[in-house]
Amino acid sequence: MAEFNSEFVSDGDWFVSVNVDAVDDEARRSILEVVKNKLGFTKACEVLGIVKSSLHRYLSGERRVPNEVVKNALKFLTKSEFESIVGDWGRLKALGVVKEGGLIDYGLALKILALASKDEYLKNAMLKFIVQEFRDDLRKMLGISLAGVKLEWSEDFEHFLMERKKRRKVKDFETLKYYKSIFTKYLQGKELSEQVIDYVVNHKNKWLRNVFRHYIQYLYYKRRISPETFGWVMEVVPSRSYKLDVRPYQISLEEVKKTLKFLKINHQTYYVVYRVMLESGARFEHVLKMIKEWDPDEVIEIPNVGIESSRLVCFEDSDFCRYYMGLKGSEKPCEWIYFSIETLDMLEEIAPTHINRSPITKYAKRHELILPKYMRKIAWRLMIKTIPREVARFIQSRFGELRISEARYEDLLSEADESYLKYLEHLKQLTL
Repeated sequence: MAEFNSEFVSDGDWFVSVNVDAVDDEARRSILEVVKNKLGFTKACEVLGIVKSSLHRYLSGERRVPNEVVKNALKFLTKSEFESIVGDWGRLKALGVVKEGGLIDYGLALKILALASKDEYLKNAMLKFIVQEFRDDLRKMLGISLAGVKLEWSEDFEHFLMERKKRRKVKDFETLKYYKSIFTKYLQGKELSEQVIDYVVNHKNKWLRNVFRHYIQYLYYKRRISPETFGWVMEVVPSRSYKLDVRPYQISLEEVKKTLKFLKINHQTYYVVYRVMLESGARFEHVLKMIKEWDPDEVIEIPNVGIESSRLVCFEDSDFCRYYMGLKGSEKPCEWIYFSIETLDMLEEIAPTHINRSPITKYAKRHELILPKYMRKIAWRLMIKTIPREVARFIQSRFGELRISEARYEDLLSEADESYLKYLEHLKQLTL
């Protein structure tokens, strides 16, 4: 699957926004051709309100297809069919972004950019596009300097990898040995420069990117490069598994419903996993970890906050529960996992049990279901429609985007408990 699109897509009345004046003659004829092939010649004339001779003339190019006929014809096309006919440039013209003669409506284009910047996926896609296409211009604007920084493996860097990294510290000596070997072979003694960065990005050994990114983090930690340089280099140099694909993968609510319905009928265990991910927005691996280590009666104390609690806290009046995970440090964070009382009943039937990740993903692919990794993103898009973003970030443990003081923790926990029911009600309204 390609990357996940941040909005759920519905064709609906998409044609209302089309600027028919901007549709060229060839596209007009193609639109009529599609409608004719769909409905048949006679029926097409009937629904378009034209006589057969006129349709003949329009299709042959003897006469230009009038705007009103095009507007009526668009009602019988799907959005994807229209986009296929007019192409990218034609779509921009039809939407009014590109005017006659190829001139761009700057005001409208800027409004589209402003709107896109409010969407996290599109914002990241724009940033990556700008970094890739206008790297030199961006560097000049930010005043980034790479001069005078020499790349050298040291014991201090090793200590950073093993003890100081914020996430996924390198504890395995074989991994450390391998990192050192490729650093020494390809980077040792070089001076940080755009040429070196290009060399790393295009190197056949993709692990070199990871080692280089670790070293950039180390340089920033030691205050040897500026925050601007750090941010720029980390954007330019993708991690080993990185692949930019700005094509949106359109997931509709119908696909979500289809996936849940299929799993509920055919695989109850996998259904429970998907259900928890949808209701909580928790990561796939964290849901599996919770099910594996399920211990609802254990009493825990939340570090740095001083709150003592059972792992499982249920609010019978509100029909939901939350389960404490408390994952921090080198692991991806996960504080609480929220879910409904109904889902709790299903959880208790299967937990504790060990469920492997790979079979679930393979099962989803085999049956053309939504992959489990997308459920967190789906939950995020749905959740922020009903509750404040800061609270949604807390519920989904998106702490990379949220800094929480000790005093604020209890407030957010209380706000999350008060707001979460709205999200569950929203899911019910969507029949999910």
